[in-house]
Amino acid sequence: MAKIKYDAVVETVRYKPSGEIDWVRLYERRGGIFSDLLIMDRETLVQRMKDGKRFAAGKRIPYLASTFETSTLLRLVKQGDKEILVTDQAQSSQPSHDRLDGVPVI
Repeated sequence: MAKIKYDAVVETVRYKPSGEIDWVRLYERRGGIFSDLLIMDRETLVQRMKDGKRFAAGKRIPYLASTFETSTLLRLVKQGDKEILVTDQAQSSQPSHDRLDGVPVI
């Protein structure tokens, strides 16, 4: 079995009108299994990324417990004094707001 290279899987995202992430729905790894569906606000997500946790965009495969189909990792990009959350798939090299490509918006 391949080693899991992420600590949580982000399933959906909710943006504020300003383009900043309001909250995300995710599954968090707890040892060898994953939690139930959780909601995490942007501040907590950013802090956990700063603490070294890795987040992947993806979705849970039905009826297969802790098995996920992941697409890309989330990154924290520094733009001056502002921190922006993006996925590796983000097209722009200089994003002006949070952009999680491949993550469904709720």
